[in-house]
Formats: sequence, C-alpha cells, structure tokens
Amino acid sequence: MPADPPRPRPLPRTVALIVAAGRGVRAGGGLPKQYRTIGRRSVLAHAIDAFLAHPAIDAVQVVIGAGQQDLYATAIGGRALPPPVEGGATRRASVLNGLAAIDGADRVLIHDAARPFLPGGVIDRLLAALDDGPAAIPALAVADSLAHGGDTLGEAVPREGVVRVQTPQAFRHDGIVAAHRAWPADREATDDAQVARAAGMSVTIVAGDPALDKLTYEADFAMAEARMTMISRAGTGFDVHAFADGDALWLGGIEIAHSRALAGHSDADVALHAIVDALLGTIADGDIGSHFPPSDPQWRGAASSRFVEHARDLVRARGGIIDHVDVTIICEAPKIGPHRDAIRQRVAAMLQVREAAVSIKATTTERLGFTGRGEGIAAQAVATVRLPADA
Repeated sequence: MPADPPRPRPLPRTVALIVAAGRGVRAGGGLPKQYRTIGRRSVLAHAIDAFLAHPAIDAVQVVIGAGQQDLYATAIGGRALPPPVEGGATRRASVLNGLAAIDGADRVLIHDAARPFLPGGVIDRLLAALDDGPAAIPALAVADSLAHGGDTLGEAVPREGVVRVQTPQAFRHDGIVAAHRAWPADREATDDAQVARAAGMSVTIVAGDPALDKLTYEADFAMAEARMTMISRAGTGFDVHAFADGDALWLGGIEIAHSRALAGHSDADVALHAIVDALLGTIADGDIGSHFPPSDPQWRGAASSRFVEHARDLVRARGGIIDHVDVTIICEAPKIGPHRDAIRQRVAAMLQVREAAVSIKATTTERLGFTGRGEGIAAQAVATVRLPADA
C-alpha cells in the first residue's frame, strides 16, 4: 500500500512580549512614557498595533508596573489582549514574569514599549534569522564619532564593529527562559541578548531601523509628534476580467472552485488588482499596468499577491500607514458569502493590517450588463492611507 503523505509541519507559534513596566518620567508629560500619546494613540498602543498587524504574530502579551492597570486600560482602548502581567523590581524580573505567562509559544519577541514605531520588515528579518539560530536582534551601525566624555572630551573610541542594539529581540522561547533562570540573581542585564549570550547562545544581528529609536526625553516626543503629522488620502481602483475555460478562479488571494476561470496575463485576480490600483492612487504612483505591464513575460501567470505586496511596500516607503481597504466584488457567480472571511483574512495578511481594517462586500447587477450575463467579474476598491504631510 502506498505510504501516507507527509503531514505538513505546523507553523511555530510566535508571541510578542512588550515590556511596559517602567515608571520613566524623564520625558516629562506627568505620565510614564509608555502611556503618553503620539498622534492620538498611546506609545504602548503604537507598539501593540505594530505586532497585531503582522501576520506571523499569534499573540501579544504586555507586562505593566504595579498600580498601572487603569493607565493600561486607557492606553489600549478596545484592543482584545490577554490580561497584562505585573512586572518586577527590575526589567529582567519583568521579562521573566512575562515569559512565565506565555503558554505554548515556540518563539518570543521581547520588545520595549518605548520603541513604538516598529516596521514590519524588522519582524520579518528577526523571524527569518530564528529559522537558523536560537536568537536574533536588530541593530544599526554607528555613524557618529565616539569618545569618552565628561566635562571635557576624552579619548576617541573606535566605532568599527560597534552597533546600536534595538528591540524587539527574538528568541526560541524555551531557550531564553532557561537563560534568564541561569542569570545571577544579584546582577542586572543590559538587555535580553546579553542574557542569551551568557548562556552560550549565538545571537544573530539583522538590520534594524531608525524608526525604532527609543523615546527617552521630551525632545524625542516632539520629534515623534512631528513625524506623526499626517494627512489622509483615499484612492480608488476598478478592474474587470472575463471568464475563460477552467474549473477554478483566483479571487481575493484564494482559489475558488468554479465552472469557469478568469482570463488575464497574471492569475487574473480581479479583486486584488482593484486593491493595487487603489493603493497606488493614494500615493499618485500610476496604475497596476505601469508597474506590471502585461507585455512583460515575467508576469505571465504571476500571483497577484505579489502586486499587492509591492503596492503596500511603496506606500510604506513614503511613510504611509494603510488604515482601511474596502472592496466590492460584482458578479452573479460564484457566491462570495461562503468565501468572504477567507478573502478578508488573506487580504489583511498581504497588507499586514488587522482584519478589522479590511471590508469585503459583494453585489450583483440584477442580471444587467456583462456581469449580469455571466461574462465575467468586476471589482472596485477604496483604500484609505495616512501619509506624512510632505509626502
């Protein structure tokens, strides 16, 4: 008898642990800095949202200080998160409390709440590094001259091989728990990577991001507020594809069994093509045909998810934040209702936004026009994006 096919390996469960237990008031404002607001959101909420928007993060656990429950509840608003964990007397004790509260995780990303602007690309690089090693951190090369200081300038410090270490720092969960437990109780670590190194782990360095600079002083908040001076733009997209011979079609990033396929140079995913044009419209950067011309053979049969991810990255490169995408699919068949949730999840994953930021609707034309005659499918999309005022 033929052997059973191999079972697919389950994806590792990844949890973000945000350490927000500090009482830091050097930044002013009368509150611990993680609870101050930037652009109408708390510093902590910015950090939480960055993790929630990433498709590889399964859960977010926050560690808070004693007596901060009310501040925490106000800071996170209506976000659905597990109950916060109370921290300890030191940062390392707070991390240990948080790690102990995480159940069934394979990987953990430990992050300081005072670094609220976390690009998804940093998370991507950290998790990719964990595929080959036990630990990874983001870091930036040092560009400024370094010297010993005081009242007068001292000797220069060589900057070759020196990096600025950032968070989140990524670890295999069991490994970093064991490393923290082995660390001497009477010593405080500079960060979790030092704890990992002391336990013999090799720590991979991946490219960090200037957006991850830590908020410490009032001037840091002023600069962050300036970065958050955003304007809202909306873009629209519309696309049409005719039916062709086949027994399945791609719609909203999923394959749907149907009596006909859709004709097109790529996979003809009419919904995703409309989203691409809507996103490009927000940054006034042409249309899908100018980026992926049908005359170019490399796009023959290409997955339209690649087009969506390209448009998403162009928006991000302009400093943009995708707030919402609304898609209407126009057809007599197939019925969209049974596939709505799957499409919504897939689009949210491509855009790296929460599902609440994606709306999928469907309608017919009451058997009028080419869609009413069953000759094809149309889709229209509206994207709402926030961009820096000078973008």
